[in-house]
Amino acid sequence: MTGEGSIPLLTPYQMGKFQLSHRIVLAPLTRQRSYGNVPQPHAILYYSQRTTKGGLLITEATGVSDTAQGYPHTPGIWTKEQVEAWKPIVDAVHAKGGIFFCQIWHVGRVSNSGFQPNGRPPISSTNKALTPQIRSNGIDVAEFTPPRRLRTEEIPQIVNDFRVAARNAMEAGFDGVEIHGAHGYLIDQFMKDQVNDRTDQYGGSLENRCRFALEIVEAVVNEIGADRVGIRMSPFANYMESGDSDPKALGLYMAESLNKYGILYCHMVEPRMKTVGEKSECPHNLVPMRKAFKGTFISAGGYDREDGIKAVAENRTDLVCYGRLFLANPDLPRRFDLNKPLNKYIRETFYIPDPVIGYTDYPFLEEDN
Repeated sequence: MTGEGSIPLLTPYQMGKFQLSHRIVLAPLTRQRSYGNVPQPHAILYYSQRTTKGGLLITEATGVSDTAQGYPHTPGIWTKEQVEAWKPIVDAVHAKGGIFFCQIWHVGRVSNSGFQPNGRPPISSTNKALTPQIRSNGIDVAEFTPPRRLRTEEIPQIVNDFRVAARNAMEAGFDGVEIHGAHGYLIDQFMKDQVNDRTDQYGGSLENRCRFALEIVEAVVNEIGADRVGIRMSPFANYMESGDSDPKALGLYMAESLNKYGILYCHMVEPRMKTVGEKSECPHNLVPMRKAFKGTFISAGGYDREDGIKAVAENRTDLVCYGRLFLANPDLPRRFDLNKPLNKYIRETFYIPDPVIGYTDYPFLEEDN
């Protein structure tokens, strides 16, 4: 990095106790290459390729329990074997001076009985089923088993699964965890009023719908410390049929509530409606949430180099997450610094289980010259 006089994205930033050398973050990206839900040695190369000294990386979504899975070959962090498998991956990132957070998730109803222990139905805030969806490859159809609505007295056990997963992440050597509260997965299924049809203290009012998310935040904070905890949310998204009638109120309520726990960061997804190859801006934006939240604010959602520079320069965010661009450009911070052309990402290979293709085979600048 050239450092002095560089673009706003490449200026240092103090995130709690972590001294970041730049503001480009590796977004949490589902890669589906963890066979048997155990992280594999090929992930060592994938993550270390994308590590820079003082750069923040967030892992792919990692299951908190045996009921948390909804996709093939996604990693977990609920067994001893999984914790041990993460250790060399974390070590490789730390060896290059990176800061590494583990994103912990539960898919809720975005699953089917084939992924569940003993073929049981997936669990959710509701018993409303998801309609079948075309998978990201554009060909296969994902079928979802109608979920079972969690009973009130079962909810503390799920909260505890997140707490234990956070402790396991510390055991594996991670610097912190990001709670996955976005994109229509279990936490979002509680928060969003289009999904949550409960009549107990976890349903109805905004406060009640956010209770589950905040109980998880509190449990994780109590377990590993607020200075190691982030959360990702997408109040404006309607992913997996999880929309909300008042996303702005939801985002603001959560941003303000999180301040009580003093967590390290809030990571929000921009309300941009995307089609392939074009971005259209929504009338909403994340600025009110950014102003309300007192910790580090991370933005994600289709940013390119110019968008990211502008967002930091205008103080609309502290850090910017890059997904597809970082996937296809392991040396993305360097390319942004030198303003070099980027490798094109290959969508067809995002979710294949190959240990190399579409994973660790994207070229670095040196190899292009």
